[in-house]
Amino acid sequence: QVQLVESGGGSVQAGESLTLSCEVSVHFDNGYCMGWFRQAPGKDREGVAGIASNGMTVYSDSVKGRFTISNDGTKNILYLQMNSLKPEDRAMFYCAIDGFRPVSMVVALNGANAFGYWGQGTQVTVSS
Repeated sequence: QVQLVESGGGSVQAGESLTLSCEVSVHFDNGYCMGWFRQAPGKDREGVAGIASNGMTVYSDSVKGRFTISNDGTKNILYLQMNSLKPEDRAMFYCAIDGFRPVSMVVALNGANAFGYWGQGTQVTVSS
């Protein structure tokens, strides 16, 4: 059974940091692509950071330089370190995984449609 479980969300002040975690219980024999997506109220789900099994990473322009994606292969945990948080970062954050594909798909338009396995989400709230 595929499971992705996010944690680490919370409420912070602008400029502060949070680290999200996603425990993944699925293995892909031919590589994988993982991503962090977010969805603010009334907006579409957008990809913010992705990492593939070939080590490639990608970030959306809105988070580049502030967020860092990484994974611990031994523990099957995906992380998103978020620094210098802004009120506009407020959203429900989701992790997703699927078989290997170009990591750029994470931040592509409608990129969420390319991923079949999702966590339940963790809320991030940033106050000004």
